[in-house]
Amino acid sequence: MSITLEGRARLLGDDVNTDYIIASVRKRETIDPQVLKQYMLETVDPAFAASVQPGDIIVAGRNFGCGSAMEIAVTVPYVAGIRAVIARTFARTYYRNAINNGLIPIECDTGDISEGDRLMMLQILRAGGLVPFFREHRGFRQEIA
Repeated sequence: MSITLEGRARLLGDDVNTDYIIASVRKRETIDPQVLKQYMLETVDPAFAASVQPGDIIVAGRNFGCGSAMEIAVTVPYVAGIRAVIARTFARTYYRNAINNGLIPIECDTGDISEGDRLMMLQILRAGGLVPFFREHRGFRQEIA
């Protein structure tokens, strides 16, 4: 099995609560992630769900996925085509739920990543991590061969 970890950065801030990822009121209507994906992050950015492209990568600050431990907050982004979340830190239950459901959680400094940057996760891993990658490429904004 081959996984491509390349995509467009979708920037969020600190303390993105699971109820921000998918609102509690929406979970009362259904728990079908195929239906709920159209409401993903609607309280943060009402246009977010409609703008998601397959392969997009959520980039966040500290404490991503805090709040309830409902797995639907992991499965909704995954069903929408997001395969990875990069954050400075994760809420532990969200991190475990992500691993359990196939959404890749990566914990690292996200300060130099901007909305829309093309992220190439395998190149970061091959470089030995984010710090060596930045030393070599000076950030994400330049073309990477």
